[in-house]
Amino acid sequence: MIDAKRVAELREMTGAGMMDAKKALEVSLGDLEKAAEELRKRGLVKAASKAERETKEGRVYAYIHATGKVGAMVEIQCETDFVARNEKFVDLCHGLAMHVVAMNPSYLDRTNIPSEVEQKEKEIYQEEASASGKPAQVVEKIVQGKFDKFCEDHCLLEQFFIKDETKTIESLLKEYIVILGENIAVKRFSRFEIG
Repeated sequence: MIDAKRVAELREMTGAGMMDAKKALEVSLGDLEKAAEELRKRGLVKAASKAERETKEGRVYAYIHATGKVGAMVEIQCETDFVARNEKFVDLCHGLAMHVVAMNPSYLDRTNIPSEVEQKEKEIYQEEASASGKPAQVVEKIVQGKFDKFCEDHCLLEQFFIKDETKTIESLLKEYIVILGENIAVKRFSRFEIG
């Protein structure tokens, strides 16, 4: 029998509903960490099923750093105005705007990288790797690895979140999709800096 205190602890840890938390604890025989992992697995499945749903509501959120010299605006969309007004959604918008200020991403995701930029980066990596004298298939893997790192540095959705470096922005969005029960998408962002 799973006690209510244990269910409450898991809900506090994960933001899951009471019945979901109780089922996860039953499956994991009361182990909080295993139950949280079970909820994350289920959540990713739920998030994937919501990913195709249309986002017509949302919020444009602005953040100005305390110095007043740098700021960002983000457009985050969701499915309903109810969620757009939700405190957790606003917290997400705030965190993402702060992240844009701190990390200065150039692109939303890989699909937004202009082909000439991608081509130029890969040419540079190709020259560097080829100069090492490694076999062609190894050079190809090196080039792909370096381009993946470029994307991690320059694409918002692939960057690690400044408030929790164990999560990418994409995985953070999936968590919020599960918590809020709606599809959520970053549509645009812009960073402003004096000078």
